[in-house]
Amino acid sequence: MKKSLLFINCDEAKHICDKAEYGEATDWERFKLNIRLLYCHITKSYFKKNKTLTENIKKSNVKCLQSEERSKIEKQFNEALAEQNKN
Repeated sequence: MKKSLLFINCDEAKHICDKAEYGEATDWERFKLNIRLLYCHITKSYFKKNKTLTENIKKSNVKCLQSEERSKIEKQFNEALAEQNKN
């Protein structure tokens, strides 16, 4: 099957959608994605959900543990586990 210049399949559209969310898609890829969004409800739904997810993550203000804090908690966990296994 010959690959079309303008029309892309759903999997390729989803990949371009993900790239577009992070600013990694080229203008040509975004153009092809926009054509796909005009007629494919599956891609359109994925696009909306992906955009919503990205917005929610940006607004979440999630604070991650520093590596030192994580190591400390892991050490405490392993000590407690070892103590529990002794009993």
